[in-house]
Amino acid sequence: MSSSVSSPSDRVRALVPGWVRDPKVWRTEVLAGLVVALALIPEAISFSIIAGVDPAVGLFASFTMAVVISVVGGRRAMISAATGAVALVIAPLNNEHGLGHLIAAVILAGVFQVVLGALGVARLMRFIPRSVMVGFVNALAILIFLAQVPEVRDVPWPVYPLVLGGLALMVLFPKITTVVPAPLVSIVVLTLITVGAGIAVPTVGDKGALPSSLPVPGLPDVPFTLDTLTTIAPYAFAMALVGLMESLMTAKLVDDITDSHSNKTRESIGQGVANIVTGFFGGMGGCAMIGQTMINVKVSGARTRLSTFLAGAFLMVLCVVFGPVVSDIPMAALVAVMVMVSFATFDWHSIAPKTLRRMPLGEITVMVTTVACVVITHNLAIGVVVGSVTAMVVFAKRVAHLAEVTAVTDPDGTTVVYRVTGELFFASSNDLVGQFDYAGDPPHVVIDLSAAHVWDASSVAALDAIETKYGQRGKTVEIVGLNPPSARLHGRLSGELSASH
Repeated sequence: MSSSVSSPSDRVRALVPGWVRDPKVWRTEVLAGLVVALALIPEAISFSIIAGVDPAVGLFASFTMAVVISVVGGRRAMISAATGAVALVIAPLNNEHGLGHLIAAVILAGVFQVVLGALGVARLMRFIPRSVMVGFVNALAILIFLAQVPEVRDVPWPVYPLVLGGLALMVLFPKITTVVPAPLVSIVVLTLITVGAGIAVPTVGDKGALPSSLPVPGLPDVPFTLDTLTTIAPYAFAMALVGLMESLMTAKLVDDITDSHSNKTRESIGQGVANIVTGFFGGMGGCAMIGQTMINVKVSGARTRLSTFLAGAFLMVLCVVFGPVVSDIPMAALVAVMVMVSFATFDWHSIAPKTLRRMPLGEITVMVTTVACVVITHNLAIGVVVGSVTAMVVFAKRVAHLAEVTAVTDPDGTTVVYRVTGELFFASSNDLVGQFDYAGDPPHVVIDLSAAHVWDASSVAALDAIETKYGQRGKTVEIVGLNPPSARLHGRLSGELSASH
């Protein structure tokens, strides 16, 4: 007779995720974390320079952001670290008031993100159209590529064959085996070549000195006064918004790539927690990194929190323990990796002639506007906002003409029925008032809204104006067919929107 009582080992096994017991997953996640850590080092140093702080500040931020978000974040396998967008926002604060105020702003930005996350800011993501998302992804790919251009300008000639060799390795090596990520192979091979042959090319060490010890927690060196709060608050709020937007867009992108769902509210709060912790450890703050996330998810095939955690852990190990070795990695190897990432990130299908011929002009306009804004400003958040506003304008223009009015007069000539079809809101209702024959219509007018929906006060005001115009001519108006939501809105606002009220 079989027992229905499970053994303690069975219960433990049920609590442990399946991937923990899969050696293949561990190999993929560990190697992916190593590749991302190597790619994070020069990026973090570069962003530190943008923010005007010591390279260690950016590297500490990348370490703490990745480790904390791997636990508290809502999107598995997404990489968060020090980013250019955040660096651009807080650089003026550091220049004017110093590192202490910058650290304080990072902590306050984290608090803002936790509050915004708890208030449900993640739900606003549904209002970002697909065309904006495609433009965001394409703009990001272009920015990743453009960021590599300075690394191949005014450099020794061996850099060029090294970059080409790195790209060739990443294209060809997966055809032999996918056990080891091609980017890691490319980095190792190019480093061995340059060190072994004594080739003098720019290296990671040329970007700045790597830290030799772990960060220690502490309070920001600022006076805890209202004046300090008013100084840092605008920068902190801007950083919170930019960080959340970039992180939520990245999470949505990873959702699409992996065909899985993530908890955006948890991710929003998690970003805040990660920034608070990062601030107390003296880091410059950050958010999701799309380039490194693409390395992790799309190129290396990582799917769990382990790769995110290890990316941060390996980053510190590489800096503190293997600093001299990491410093010898040629920048050409990392340029090749990022160029490959930019090509893998770009949505080539979106610009194929076949796609463009079928796509409505408005959708193409929104995508191009998003890309242009991001590339010009180097700010993904601005591009998303401008793209979304453009999409709203295009949508409003498209549906403004969808409200149609047709009239049928009764045989006895005493009643006319106007049938209104479509969505009534501020754009379409403006034309509604002019579609009635106030002078020529019979004494009784019926407006049938059974095929329409009243969305806003502008539409109710338009219906009131129609009734007023007929009333001035001694004619009565009867509005019929309102669906329940439209009837509630009309009943609440009708007669209350004129100046006399």
